[in-house]
Order: sequence, then C-alpha cells, then structure tokens
Amino acid sequence: MTNRPYPIILNPILMSKVWGGRGLSRLGKKLPHDGPFGESWELADLASTSSSGGGGGAARSVIANGPLAGRTIHDALTMWGRGLLGEARPTPDGAIPLLIKFLDAKENLSVQVHPSPAYAAAHPGSDLKTECWIILDAAPGSCIYKGVRSGVTPESFRRSIDHGTVAEHLVRVPAVVGECHNLPSGTCHALGAGVLVAEVQTPSDTTFRVFDWGRTGRELHVEQALECIDFSEAPPATCLKPGQGRATLVQTEFFRVDRVRTESPIDAGRGMSAWIVIEGEGRVTGGDHPVAFDPVRVARGDTFVIPSGCAVSSRLEPDRSFDVVRVEPA
Repeated sequence: MTNRPYPIILNPILMSKVWGGRGLSRLGKKLPHDGPFGESWELADLASTSSSGGGGGAARSVIANGPLAGRTIHDALTMWGRGLLGEARPTPDGAIPLLIKFLDAKENLSVQVHPSPAYAAAHPGSDLKTECWIILDAAPGSCIYKGVRSGVTPESFRRSIDHGTVAEHLVRVPAVVGECHNLPSGTCHALGAGVLVAEVQTPSDTTFRVFDWGRTGRELHVEQALECIDFSEAPPATCLKPGQGRATLVQTEFFRVDRVRTESPIDAGRGMSAWIVIEGEGRVTGGDHPVAFDPVRVARGDTFVIPSGCAVSSRLEPDRSFDVVRVEPA
C-alpha cells in the first residue's frame, strides 16, 4: 500500500457484444475466445451498470502496476482523494467522473440516444451521457450516424421507427481516421460497421435504443428516446491537422480532450489526467524532479492515469514518438 500517488495503468474490462468483432486485438487486447467483443472499458468507476451495457453489477477498473496492483481505481480514489482528482469534481456518488472505452464495430451499433438534460432532471437515475468518438480505424466506405437530418420532426421520426426507415432520417458521416466527433447528450447516433474508435464520456450507462437494424431480442426504448432526442444540428468533427503537434479536440463542461503527436517529451500538466496511447511506446517518468515512483512503461492501446498529486513532476518520454490522447475531467 502507498499513500503517495503514482501513475497507474489500468487493466481493460472486455465486453462481448453481438455487433463486435476481433478488432480490439489490434490495440493489444488479449481477447479470451473466438466470440465477438465490441468494447474494452479502459477507465471505469461505476458502482452499477445496466444489464444491456455493462452487464449489471459494478464496473471498476483494476490497477495493473505498482503498490496498488490488483486494487480498483475506486480504491485509489478512496486512499488518495484530492491527490488523485485534484480540483476535478467527483460524481454525485463519489466516483471518478470519466468513462473511457475502445469500441470495435464489426456490425452497425443500434441507433441510440442518451438522456437529455431535461429528461435526466425529471427521471432520477437516468444520468446524462455526453461522449466523443476518436476514429482509430475505418474500413473503406464505413460511416457513423450523427444527429437527425434537417427538417426531421419528432412526428416524422416516430413514423420512421414504425416503418423501419430510421437510417434515412439520420445524418450519415463518412468515417475518417483521426477525426473526433462530439456527441452531446441527446444526440441520436450509431457507430457504423467497420469502425474502431476510442470513446471518452461521462460515467453513465443509460442508453435508449431506437432502432436495431432488424436484429431481434434486444429491447427498444422508443418513448424514452423521443423525449431525449435533440433535433438540432450536431457539432462538426475536429482533428489534429497536418503539421500540428497538439490540438484540443473537444471541450465540454464535463471534460477536455487533447491529442498530442510528438517525438519529444510531454509534460503531464496540472491536475488529474487520463491518457490513451494511440501509437508508440515509452515511459512515464518524474522528468527532472525527484519523485517517489518508478518509471512506468506504456505502449499502444494502454490507458493510464496520472494523479493530480504527481502531475506537475510527471512526463511522458517516447522511445521514438508518441500519438496520445489526454483527457482532463472538469
């Protein structure tokens, strides 16, 4: 045990999904058998999950390194408190205010929406779920569905559900590797077949399924969804442009997402941050500062957390180069 915060690598929580494939193995995930795996929960601190999302029960990431190896990230939060979170706000039930995943869609995900602010306020237990997708790989011709088309009304959208023509009323966006799509709570969306993404979101597992592409056996939530869908235009995509070493992809009231591509060391900054290694490998060190943690090796597909208590002295040092995503909770 240690009361001194140090950078922690998190073990993935693998989720079998009917729409998943084997693409998570390209990110270094050791898939246990030949079934379809759609999600790898990289950073999670949920006391409970839905039966259709996290399978029911708690979903809390287990630490892979250092004195707290084998304990959960919630244990680290209990022990370190502000030494982990810094000035970030915990969830109302005292948990880490982020959920980070990888998603591998071999088939289309269901068309879905998460609770809008108004719906969440009126229905205790239905939490907001604002998220973003960073596209890591995309098959030729693949797409995502993001928001409803201009002119679509709640009435016409309901008719499209009844007639099985929902896709015709959604904005179809080509999947472009490197682009980031912000999906505020209330945005109707679906990940298309052949797309692999990193997903950053608020820690909610509440999803209302609108349309499931003819698949049977999974519950739809039409009435709840229609109460939540925002019929205005969704935010545009962002990306790290050629020649840029760093860019903010998304900034919301809940989190900020930056992408950094460099051959030089990266200062961790202040406050708690979660990092996703998209490409490259290297180590997290104390830089030029005397700190009480051993260097931590990280590689493609790893997700790790730098606690607030050691952030100022922490630095990412690539072996050759790094392409990483930095997530900072609000």
